[in-house]
Amino acid sequence: MVRMSAEERRESVIRAAISEFAHGGYHGTSTETIARRVGVSQPYLFRLFPGKQAIFLAAATRCLSETRRVLEEARTDADPHMSMAAAYKTFIEDRDMLLMQMQVYVAVAAMEDEFGAEIRKVWEDWWDSMHLLLGADTHETTFFMSYGMLINTLVSLGFPSSHRVWADFAP
Repeated sequence: MVRMSAEERRESVIRAAISEFAHGGYHGTSTETIARRVGVSQPYLFRLFPGKQAIFLAAATRCLSETRRVLEEARTDADPHMSMAAAYKTFIEDRDMLLMQMQVYVAVAAMEDEFGAEIRKVWEDWWDSMHLLLGADTHETTFFMSYGMLINTLVSLGFPSSHRVWADFAP
């Protein structure tokens, strides 16, 4: 049996939480399910995180930050919009990241403001990064971010990548 440090376990919990919350949402996902998926007890889970909201916040922050990182790394000078859009489309096959984003937006709308304030800050940083990478053009940033939301919506609705609604999305 391989022993993991608390930090490695914490990382495992965040990865598992993204997947579980992506499919079950905040209210439909139990900490017991996350603990079982990671192979730890629920009391140990609460030694790593003070509660379910902290687990969700860590997963939400990771999801948004990881998405931002992928886009930043994909940017090319030749065509920043298209290179980042192509990178975003890779998430179509990794549905958990896009579904988690949608669950984050639902949770912010339903939970207390402190949680929303933290998520809005992460999202605002993402917006600002994309804005700078797209030449500080508000129209381009708005178009790019709305393109991503359309992808999220189509994935959330369960359209397979072969469906006609994806026809105008370049491969």
